[in-house]
Amino acid sequence: MKPLLLIIGLIINSLIANCQVTVGAEQITNYLPLIQSKRVALVVNQTSLVHNTHLLDTLLSMRIDIRKVFAPEHGFRGTADAGETIKDTKDILTNTPVISIYGKNKKPSEEQLMDVDVVIFDIQDVGARFYTYISTLHYVMEACAENNKLLVVLDRPNPNDYIDGPVLDKKFSSFVGVDPLPILHGCTVGELALMINGEKWLKKELQCKLNVIKVEGWNHGQAYSLQIKPSPNLPNNQAIKLYPSLCLFEGTGFSVGRGTHFPFQVIGYPDKKFGSFVFTPKPILGMDSNPVQLDNKCYGIDLRNEAIQGGFHLTYLLQFYTLSGLKEDFFTHPSFFDKLAGTDELRKQIIAEKSEQEIRHQWQKELIDYKKMREKYLLYN
Repeated sequence: MKPLLLIIGLIINSLIANCQVTVGAEQITNYLPLIQSKRVALVVNQTSLVHNTHLLDTLLSMRIDIRKVFAPEHGFRGTADAGETIKDTKDILTNTPVISIYGKNKKPSEEQLMDVDVVIFDIQDVGARFYTYISTLHYVMEACAENNKLLVVLDRPNPNDYIDGPVLDKKFSSFVGVDPLPILHGCTVGELALMINGEKWLKKELQCKLNVIKVEGWNHGQAYSLQIKPSPNLPNNQAIKLYPSLCLFEGTGFSVGRGTHFPFQVIGYPDKKFGSFVFTPKPILGMDSNPVQLDNKCYGIDLRNEAIQGGFHLTYLLQFYTLSGLKEDFFTHPSFFDKLAGTDELRKQIIAEKSEQEIRHQWQKELIDYKKMREKYLLYN
């Protein structure tokens, strides 16, 4: 019962802390002067709420000229599968054009920005480099810089506010890791935008016109509980907390619960030696239509009620690698694993049976350099 009581206590404390937090989107008087009498585009999804009302609806009710919405992975309403192609459409509630920037078109085009003066970015991140909303931020910044548009970032807290993991080697850049960040970057989206600009990480070292509306009542290290799931397969705070450590399994044949109603809270494989907890991935509309180990009975561990310390942990990955005995074949998608890790060194170290301590030692110097650089862009204590 103690772990359960601990979880309940943490939830209560997080709810109390959340009541004192005012996210950027809720500070309308701070950004209204930037958008009044302007033609505005939004980069938003289901997390873009002003209290309980979507930012689009809020601004339209104030007669702000919203020309279009740019939709990231999972779509404007956050109902599309991971990796599913997002199509251009119109919002059925407001008739606002919705343009996909996930798929072939990863950033707004010159033509799509011709009738826009200001772009607002308001999406809840979860603090992990491979969570693609910050890749979308990078490309939106690039488009704004190329077309001389102002970008306004409405900031939100980081629920995985840690710094850990290997720093991305630019040779492994992809949409699951664009910039040289550690797996857990320890920044808000607003701080990342300042960092991308300041370090000149955009193409041709461009910098965009940028205004960040800060969060009030939150500082680094302060717990923050998300009240709405940031994407279909992160349904609760336990999944969000485990996501940085379990996502690397997506470069293997092991299931982390996609195709169940508890994704990123379990680990399993079709072999009884991996544990006594049993689950069978099935297609679930709006979550995953073709999950790993589809229709196969998986055996493993259930982490839903575990008292999990936040951060990035290799324990589960090393445990299942050793138990599998598969050696190199454990990594069924080695190139994707390397993109998630941001380097091929981690995979090689695991195959060489290095301990977690030995592996962690490898990335400490890069983390020290990163932390020093990060200090220049911090908006919160």
